[in-house]
Parts: sequence; C-alpha cells; structure tokens
Amino acid sequence: MNQTNELPTNGEIVDFRIDAIVEIPKGSRNKYEYDYERRMIRYDRMLFSSVHYPSDYGFFPETLARDGDPLDALVLVTEPTFPGCVIEVRPVGLFKMYDEKGPDEKILCVPVSDPIWNHIFRLEQIPPHLKLEIEHFFQVYKDLEKKKVGVEGWDDEKAAYQAIKDSQQLYLESKWKNKITRV
Repeated sequence: MNQTNELPTNGEIVDFRIDAIVEIPKGSRNKYEYDYERRMIRYDRMLFSSVHYPSDYGFFPETLARDGDPLDALVLVTEPTFPGCVIEVRPVGLFKMYDEKGPDEKILCVPVSDPIWNHIFRLEQIPPHLKLEIEHFFQVYKDLEKKKVGVEGWDDEKAAYQAIKDSQQLYLESKWKNKITRV
C-alpha cells in the first residue's frame, strides 16, 4: 500500500492505494464525525433534509485539507459499511465544492477489494448519472439548515492525487501534527 507523498505524476494508469476511514455509511441520514480527543466516532446530527449519503463518506488519516479538517473521501461501495471501517481505496477523481467555511474538496474513491468497483481507475469510468446524484446531494443536503454550499464540478484522478499529496504535506507542516493522534 502506498501511503507516502510519492504519488504518480505521469499519464500512465497507476494503482495508487490509500486507506480511508468511514464516518458515514452509504444510505444514512445520520452524520457522524471522528472525535480526535476521545478517539471515537461521535453522532453529530441527522441531516435536516430528506436525503441520504450516496456513498460511504469519511476521511484520509494523516491529511489536512484547506478547510482545517482531514481530507474528505467519498467511497463508492456496493453495500454500506459502518462508522470506523478502514477501507483500502483507489482515488479516481476530485469533487470540488465549497461550504460556509470555504473550499471543501472530496476525493472520489473505489474500494480495491470490491469486485463491482475494483476495475475503475479513472473518473471517466464512473457512470455519469452517479456523478450527478453526488452533485445533487451536496447541492441540497444543507438547504434546510440555511447553510451556504456550492458545487464547482469534477476533476480527474491526477487532481485527486495532487490534493492528497498537498493535504499530506499540510498535515506534516501543521500544528495538527501534534494535535491529531494517529487513527
């Protein structure tokens, strides 16, 4: 498993893998978040809108995104997993959006051990309608909370690799390095 900052940079198909930790299972309206002080998953709230997460949702350990949290992961699973589940994934795309705190990028991934998804290496292999469902979810999931969100679109696996590399570097350089306990 490649968990280092040495990410692919050429145009070849690469089997880059990284662990993601699930906070919210596919199909859930419950929002869970990892509590770094207590080192456990905490129930945050139920979504105010009558929508549910279109994929497993979590984060990459030892990363720090521009919003001050670990980098988000959207994992396309066939069946939902559970909060705290560690999944070896292959990043295939970058979903660009923002919320009230600013940029809120998410890495679209496939689980390497799921035979429905493990042949996927690039964003263009993802069904277009599934990408539309993900976009729609993030456009409306905070509507009833009156919180501002916006969807900016998709970028390819190279952009996803770069976002991971940048967030790993930011993690290493930040004060979070001393605050965040390894998961």
